[in-house]
Amino acid sequence: MPSDRLAVLPQYLLPKRLLTELAGRAAAARGGAATQAVIRWFVARYGVNMAEAAEPDLAAYPSFNEFFTRALKPGARPLAAADLLCPVDGAISQFGAIDGDRIFQAKGHDYTVRALLGGDAALADAFAGGWFATLYLSPKDYHRIHMPCAGRLRRMIHVPGALFSVNPVTARGVPGLFARNERVVCLFDGAAGPFVLVLVGATIVGSMATVWHGVVNPPRPGAVREWRYDETPVELAQGAEMGRFLLGSTVVLLLPRGPLRFDPAWSPGAPIRVGTPMADRRGA
Repeated sequence: MPSDRLAVLPQYLLPKRLLTELAGRAAAARGGAATQAVIRWFVARYGVNMAEAAEPDLAAYPSFNEFFTRALKPGARPLAAADLLCPVDGAISQFGAIDGDRIFQAKGHDYTVRALLGGDAALADAFAGGWFATLYLSPKDYHRIHMPCAGRLRRMIHVPGALFSVNPVTARGVPGLFARNERVVCLFDGAAGPFVLVLVGATIVGSMATVWHGVVNPPRPGAVREWRYDETPVELAQGAEMGRFLLGSTVVLLLPRGPLRFDPAWSPGAPIRVGTPMADRRGA
């Protein structure tokens, strides 16, 4: 829509990388009373539910990053019985079949699997005609990312890019948003074939981290970086934590061709929680 394009125009002009670097430093700082004031304001402003946090006392978080990536109490996210579980708390942006190699972003916008995966044509071919889910994490949400199914890590790719916001208005107004922004591509092998979790950065997202590597960015060298894990296997169970955002963003999940039935409760804009049913291959 023209109104969405106008709404995102200032983002083309803002110094997004500088703002993100400054925000990252501020979020990592242990600023005592100033940090506590920011955390209290954030909780009140966004309605963060601290009752489900493993540590509900705001004074226990010495930095904003430690608050933002807080753990939940044991049992706060029970795992349902499904082939694929929701990997994040947030909202569904879009989901469905990949049309050839094109992923639907919003009305009038799509992008290619190859572009999302940093230009790797061979890797992209494995998901042509497959399935995708784009999941948005808002500021109030729990920001750790979990495994939708059990998987063995094969590759991790850090793709440099822009740092547009990833909120719904920006998704409608910026063409190819998720294939333009900085992102971390994690390729796994699962029981039903390969699958990919793409952690997409955004304005003010200071960094992204995985459980096997730690913080991936910064640094931001401006070139694609890749790690392979064939000789250093990393295996994660369904529901296990695989990564986190230091300030929020979006996850894009790619699945290969084959029968798949998304949960009937799923619809664009609907809220989601870690561990709830996402899809089944049985009876699809």
